[in-house]
Amino acid sequence: MPKNKISKNWINKQRRDLYVRMSKKEGYRSRAVFKLKEIDEKYKILRNGISLIDLGAAPGSWTQYAAKNIKNGKILSIDTQHIEQIENTFQIIGDFTDTSYQNKIKSYFKNKVDVILSDMAANTTGNKYVDSISTGELCISAIEFSREILNSKGIFVSKIFMGAAFNDIVREAKNTFKEIRIYKPQASRKESKENFIICKNIL
Repeated sequence: MPKNKISKNWINKQRRDLYVRMSKKEGYRSRAVFKLKEIDEKYKILRNGISLIDLGAAPGSWTQYAAKNIKNGKILSIDTQHIEQIENTFQIIGDFTDTSYQNKIKSYFKNKVDVILSDMAANTTGNKYVDSISTGELCISAIEFSREILNSKGIFVSKIFMGAAFNDIVREAKNTFKEIRIYKPQASRKESKENFIICKNIL
């Protein structure tokens, strides 16, 4: 299919998408915010006074939602892409998997944190198997980082895909957390293999 036809199909889909329209109306930067909203309402992730890290945060809708729903908290977002400043949050532009940036995150918080959110996904190659593995590796890296920086009652939420890396991610999560749930929000497109893993309480 020609590239311009694919682009037109994507534009038409965006125009029809209820969540795209809602995100624009409510001032959020992407429709992804409604995935987090559903997860938060179901699993009670956010509360006042907590410290939170948003991995793979660009363009920033999850950070926006966190800032809106956490009073007197401490919020940091990181992405390799630029994130426009969001009030009462701190942004880092860099590769989360680089230990130097992980050290910057630790330095910013000083103490262990309450919540890690991750909407990270690898750059697509067109090969669904490779893309699934690459995104899975990012999730596993985030789980490993959770062991270092989450407090004992901390919560970890990450995008995952039903695919080649799924079992490895779940195994890693079970070796790290006491409680694990897999959930697909209504805001995730039906045709997508996207799910989210919600983990609580470090072992």
